[in-house]
Formats: sequence, C-alpha cells, structure tokens
Amino acid sequence: MEDHLLGWLRTLDEDRLGRILANRPDAIAAPWPRRLDTLAQRLGNGFAVMETLRRLPLPCLQLAEAALAMTRPTPGSLARFLNRGAEDVTPWLEHLCDHALAWPGDDDVIHFAEGVTRYWSAPLSLGEPLEHYLNSWSISNDALHALARSLGLPAQGNKRRTIARVIETLSDAERLRTLIAGAPTGTVPLLDRFAWDGPALDVDGGTFVTPGTPEKWCADHGLLFRPSWNVAEIPREVAIRLRGPGYHPPYRPEAPEIATIPVDPEEVDHLMTLAAPHVVERCAALLDNTSKTPLPLLKTGGVGVREVRRVAKETGCDEDETRLLLEICAVARLLAWDEPSGGMIPTERFDRWRLDEGSARLRVLLAAWWRMERSSLRKIDGKYGTVLGDDPIGGTLAEIRRAVLSVLAGLPAGTAYADRDSLIGGVHWHAPLLDVRLLRSCAPAVLDEARLLGLLANNALTDLGRALAGLTARPGDENDDAVPMVEHDPMLAEAATRALASVRRSALFGPDLTAVVTGPPSAELAALLDRTAERESRGAASVWRFTTESVRRALDQGYEADTLLDELAAVGTIPQPLEYLVRDTARRHGEVTVTTVGCVVQATDTALLAEIAAHRRLGRLGLRLLAPTVLVSRAPADRTLSALREVGYSPVPVSDTGEITIHRARPEEPAGGKLILLPGGQVAELSDFPGIIETPPYMLAEPAPDPYEHARRLLAAGRPEDDRSGRTWAIIGRMATRLPTAQQSLLGFVVDRGVRAGITLADGLTATISHGELKGGALDAWCEEAGDYLEFPLAEIVEVRGAY
Repeated sequence: MEDHLLGWLRTLDEDRLGRILANRPDAIAAPWPRRLDTLAQRLGNGFAVMETLRRLPLPCLQLAEAALAMTRPTPGSLARFLNRGAEDVTPWLEHLCDHALAWPGDDDVIHFAEGVTRYWSAPLSLGEPLEHYLNSWSISNDALHALARSLGLPAQGNKRRTIARVIETLSDAERLRTLIAGAPTGTVPLLDRFAWDGPALDVDGGTFVTPGTPEKWCADHGLLFRPSWNVAEIPREVAIRLRGPGYHPPYRPEAPEIATIPVDPEEVDHLMTLAAPHVVERCAALLDNTSKTPLPLLKTGGVGVREVRRVAKETGCDEDETRLLLEICAVARLLAWDEPSGGMIPTERFDRWRLDEGSARLRVLLAAWWRMERSSLRKIDGKYGTVLGDDPIGGTLAEIRRAVLSVLAGLPAGTAYADRDSLIGGVHWHAPLLDVRLLRSCAPAVLDEARLLGLLANNALTDLGRALAGLTARPGDENDDAVPMVEHDPMLAEAATRALASVRRSALFGPDLTAVVTGPPSAELAALLDRTAERESRGAASVWRFTTESVRRALDQGYEADTLLDELAAVGTIPQPLEYLVRDTARRHGEVTVTTVGCVVQATDTALLAEIAAHRRLGRLGLRLLAPTVLVSRAPADRTLSALREVGYSPVPVSDTGEITIHRARPEEPAGGKLILLPGGQVAELSDFPGIIETPPYMLAEPAPDPYEHARRLLAAGRPEDDRSGRTWAIIGRMATRLPTAQQSLLGFVVDRGVRAGITLADGLTATISHGELKGGALDAWCEEAGDYLEFPLAEIVEVRGAY
C-alpha cells in the first residue's frame, strides 16, 4: 500500500500535497519528514489512519465501505453502485484523497490505505471475493474441477483459467438466476438469509454432506463455502447478485437539517460576559476553600456527595457547578492529592495561575475542559457519577464534547438549536464513528457544561465557544500536563479577553454595611469581599454584607484594621459606619488568646522539671514551666521525646487516656508528598511530572512547519538515491573513524531506517537523534533536545548508543 501511495504522492503538485499535509497534522508532527517515502510511511500508519477516519463525516465512510465491497472500484462504477450522479460522489471522494485515505491508481481504480481496509472486515455485510475462496489451500484441483463441472463449465485447463471461468459464471446475474432455478426446495430462502444477514452464519455441518439438501447443493455449486464444520460463508459476488439489481448501499451526501430558532446575538454575548468571569472567580474561591480544608477522597476513588455539598455551601457555588469545576481544576493540575494533608489541595501551579491575567486563567480552565475524559454531570441510570471518579467511556466523552461544539459552530449566525434530537442527528452525521447510544447519553451533560462555562447561551454558541470549537491544535488527553498550543491559540485568547472585558474591579459601599458590584466582579475583587463580608446575592449585580463575624474572620486570617481598610478603600469609597465596624471589631479582637502546644511534659520531681527547663541543649524545644510539675513544649511529642533522650533523660510517651504507650518505629514517608490525581482516584508522585515544577507553566513547543511550504520542500527533495544504503555505510565507515564497527552500523540505521539513538561528541555534548541524513561529512538529524534538525560532524561523534 505504501508503494502505491508513494507513487501517487510523487504525481501531486504543491497545492494538492499542501492540502494533504494541512488535513493530516500527524504527518508533519515533529520530527517532520524530509522525504516523500518517509511521508508515505507516516500517512499509512494504522493508528493515524484510524484517528483521521474519526474526523470524517458520514459520506466519506459510506463511500469507502461501498468501494471496498467492489472488486475494482472506479469513480464511475462507484457512482453507479450507489445509484448517484458523479456530482454527489466526486466531492466526498476528493475529500478522502485530500486526507490520503484513498487515491486513484491505474485506470482510475481507487486504492485505500491499509488502515481503512482493516476497519471493515465485511464491508456492507459482504464476505470475501470468490477468488479468496477458490485460491484457498483447502480447495484441491479435483474439487475445483468438480465445481466447474457442476456449473456446466469445461474442467480442462490450468487452475487459473478454471477459477476465472467460475468467477465469471457466478458473477453474472442471469446465469446465477438460471442456476438457482434448478436448485432443491429451500435453496432460495437459505441463500437469501446468507445474502442479507451474512456473510458468515452458524450452520449444521451434517446438512452439507447429506445428498439432496439445499446446503450440499449450494456447496457443490460454489454458492456457500465452509471455513469450519459449523460455519458457512457466502462469497461477495454471489451475495450482491442475490440482493438484486435494485440494491444500492446507503449513501447520504447531504447533512441532516438541524432545527434552529433565531436568537439575539447581543443577549448571547451579554450572557457570555456574565458566565466567563464567574467561572474564574468560582474556581479561585473553590481552590481557596480546599487550601483551608483539604478535600478527602473516597476509598473507591473520587469525591463523595457530602463533600461536594459542603464545598458548594461554603463557596456559594451551585452543586452542579462545583462538580464541574472540581474536575476541571484536577485536570488543569491546579488541584492534586497531598498525602500529609490527607486530601486534595491546591498545587504550586495554582499559585502561578492566580497571578496570571484573567484571560490566561480562563484559557487554562477551558483547555482542561476540552481534553477532560469524564463528566460528573452525566447521569447513569438517573444518577450522577462520582466527582473525579473513573468514567467507563473515557476518551470517547472528550470526542463527543468536541463533536457537539463543532456542529454548533456550524449553525448560522444569530440562530440556536431548537431540538436536541435533531442536533444529535447532525452530530452523528459529522462524526459517524461515535456510538449513537453514548452520544445520546452524553450530549445533555456536554451542553450543561458548556452553559456553565459561558460557551453556550440561549442554546447558541458564544464567541468563546466558537473559538474553542475552531481550534486546530491537538487537544491532548486528560493526562497531559499542559496543552500550550490550545491555551495560547490567538483566536481563543482574543475571545477570552472579550469575555472578561466587562468585569468590575470596584464596588459601591453603602451606609447599610453592604457592598454592591454592578456587573461580574473580577476574581481579585470577589476574593477580597468574600474574605471580609457575607455574599447575599449574585447575578447581574452581586451584593455582600459586612458583619461583625465577617470582619472578625478577616482579622483571624492576619488582617490588621488599617490594612483591611486600605484594601477596601482601593476598590471603593468607605462609608463611616463600615470604618466604625472594622475598628470596633479590631479593638476587641485578641482579648482572649489561645496558644498552640506541641506536647506536655510531666514529672513528680519538681527539681527534675526545673533542670530540664533550664537545659541549654533543649532550648530549641521552647520549654515553658506552667506549674511545678508541668512543662509545655512547642515541639510535637515525638521530637520532644527524641531530644530528651539525646541529653540523657529517659522519658516515655503517654496516650490521651494517661496510659504509657510504646510504639514500634516506622520508616519516614518520603518528603514532598504532593501527588497528581489520576482517573479513578489513583495518584502519582508529582516528581514524576517534572514539567509541573521545573519548567515554565506555559512553555510553547516548536510549531510544525507550514503545510504548503513543507510540501514545496518535499517535492524539491525529489526521489532518494537507489543506492542510498550502500552509500550510507561507505560514508560513515570513512568519516566516523572514532566509532567501532557496531556503533557505525547503529548510526547507519539512524540514516536508513530513522531509528532513535543517543550520541556523544568529542566535546562531551550528548544528544538524542533520529531521522538522519548525510550531508558531506556531517549527519543532519532530528535532535530531541533542540526540537529541530541539527548537523553533527561525523568525525566528532565518539559514541553511539541505543535509545529506547
């Protein structure tokens, strides 16, 4: 298949090849190919072909399946088989060719990539061609001659000619009809069942060896073949002829109409500007809450309903909103498991996230939702799934999410979908490989999530939703640490900035101790007011009320009266009653003090305790004498015990009940216990993901080359030399003199087969390379550390090692 594809690629012009590269970003992903033969291998990769098939609409798949059911399909014969005009077939056939899944060969015969042919084991529920059965090793020459005589054909001649005669006879509708007319009673229903419900069916093997039965007659005349005793199959040509001249495969080149209603674009835009700031603000509030009270996980994985409701109540979020935002924060790596805390807490990435400008924060959340592989808003048997639990459909949910938004983005401007069933029908036409049952189950949850995130308003996609649906960058999956090409997409950045343009950074303080924000508050303003006042309402205008308890809460968090008043004054004019409230509460704050004590040390000997309190080497414990027989230490009990034993005392631990307890020593747990949450509540060490801490949070990868520019370079490179292999060994053997023979051979595989290897240069520089080419005395190869092709002098390479 690759040879046929390579031959076709060499006949293309720059524009056609550029279209293929634009439609197949996997083909020019790093390391991008520099020769057409390498490109053909990329385009024919089975996994890449399958991913490309998932993105194609229904007519492309129906065309491919119908063509695979034919012996030598051409555009004309395919159109006749489908009972359609060329104008209905040609555009979608060209679409397949523009994705390098199909291409024309000699005599306009259509060829398909191997991954496409493997997808349909029995296209149109038709079996293998007659040639497959007649050339099988299980068919002897005697059996083949007996079959020819049964069909009234000459039995003499070689096997090839006999097979051609049999195929010609059984492929002719009139001759097949005449043949069946003389068959035993029951033959027609038997063959009809195989033709429509086959190609392979379970049978009673004994009937195929019993004279006079329809099964034996069909087997003797080549109408049914048995690969095993209890299974029979009908050949493709026979089944098509039996279905009759009126049979045509299903083909729907036009997209189904989606019922729409007009909507006011200004109202849609206004609702987006209300929802988007709210998402950023609520995420910040939710993460602040988990920093104070870690979020525990169930033993079976995920967050329990009781904890979700607690967080929703304490942050003022809706319960559905809390479920969604918890999952988004976990996928965005803003929230992770912490072993010492025994729960989910904000990560270091959250500290960087909250310092970003609002647009960047919103894009991080949307990018996480775009690749999220679960939904706690999806109902199974009428019940919500577990928050942060493992969804059984996994990545399919993310595919459904992207398919739904893509179809909504295709609706005319100023319209919204009016009927969910027609919307689902349109989604299935554009993404036919999605399971319809799962699509119907997940679509309501996807639409609800989009509304909460400001991507959908009044059943119409907002500008923010259109920007997300139009992304061309690979979205990544749930386990990706970051998807910077999504987060930094220019269209998404512009839409996110516009969605947050109406946020308010100031408040109106009233003499009745209220603060009113006439519009969506910024995350910083909302966080300040949430710390110092009680929120009473939210919506187009949000209201907070200052009380003695709310001000005391702010003072408990470390505020002083002057600092608190200064921060409030920075966002509005403070009325006198509010100032009086703050200063009066601050005056009474601290009348009663509470001291934290690590442990208590007791002894009946007052002189011994006085000696311990005055010991110089125990000063780090912060010992204080509360009573003649009672000492308190600011260090915990285990550290205090260890310190006392180091200086020669013999203390013993005492439990809360007063009993002496001796515990076995336990190995210390590893430090840095922050972990990353995985599906199903599983966790992984944060150190396993060095990009989270050691690399900048939004480091951009080297972009792939422009498809049309790269097409020009590929065609200019021309054909590789036929003797390239021999030339490779000669040059490496002559120039790479510092390498032993085995390492020279490995370097040759880097050039001829594109394998991956590690090299070391004379100056100590190391690199991981692949896809090399020889240029004079240098090796031009892809360097993973540089993310580009670099030249390495062959004479300077001192070591080559395998990289796996």
